[in-house]
Amino acid sequence: MSEKQRIDEATGTSTVGHEWDGIEELNTPLPRWWLLTFYACVIWGLAYTVMYPAWPMISSATAGMTGWSSRGDLAKEMKAETERRAPILAAISAKPVEQIPGDEKLYATAVEGGRAAFKVHCVQCHGSGAAGSKGYPNLNDDDWIWGGDMATIHQTITHGIRAPEHAETRMSQMPAFGGMFKPAELSSVVAYVQSLSGSRPADAVSAAGAPLFAANCVQCHGPDGKGVRAMGGPNLTDKIWLYGGDEAAIRQTITKSRYGVMPNWNQKLDATTIKMLAAYVHSLGGGEAAAKAGVAAAAAVPAATPAAEAPASNVK
Repeated sequence: MSEKQRIDEATGTSTVGHEWDGIEELNTPLPRWWLLTFYACVIWGLAYTVMYPAWPMISSATAGMTGWSSRGDLAKEMKAETERRAPILAAISAKPVEQIPGDEKLYATAVEGGRAAFKVHCVQCHGSGAAGSKGYPNLNDDDWIWGGDMATIHQTITHGIRAPEHAETRMSQMPAFGGMFKPAELSSVVAYVQSLSGSRPADAVSAAGAPLFAANCVQCHGPDGKGVRAMGGPNLTDKIWLYGGDEAAIRQTITKSRYGVMPNWNQKLDATTIKMLAAYVHSLGGGEAAAKAGVAAAAAVPAATPAAEAPASNVK
């Protein structure tokens, strides 16, 4: 390799003096437009670091002469949005929850607000379409354990179901009948429960379960099996099941019981957001009018069963 520079005859440009296997490198100057662009970028970059946040420090960055920041812009936009929404949120907050459906515009706004909150807080259990899954209720149908009017839904969301360490939570508990029924008795009760919804034709086996059902289950499920909302007892006559309606699932439910838990959201969400969630759930297709729910809640509860039999829980 030679370190001697020379002028290339073909181009008239000086070489850098390096040679590899007869190949030399020309010392061609950079185009003037490129150099000017480069110098302009350097000047612009230095000016930017002076005007805007740029240089990292120990706990933050230099603020810049303009005082601008993306977080500051976001804070302004959030403040403006909060001010824009304040009147409608105040209206929702001021109106009793059962009266919100009567105001069409307010109800529609509450539903959209609840839709957004549902996607953040509720889809983990009820699914993005609120269709639920095994152990998690489908909110699109009209099958309600506690009631489907606005006030009842609001109460459920606010205080939850079997929420730990919350005195106002909805509470019900179906006893585990595994040690209370003999194998043949258990089979007959399972058959009777299936026959109530038409999942199985009535026969001698299911008929044998009727007296056992009457003695142990009617307090919560009612004498006709249609459920008692005041007790949190599900309707067993439809074909909507929370844990499954096949023989094995019903047998497990009766034998070992169920204990689903819904958190009380009043410790995590503000009262207005809970109202909007109630409106959204109510709008999904199964929402009931207050009058209908009131009639259902006021329905007579069957006579008490022996003390050893606790209230029912979510069989469905």
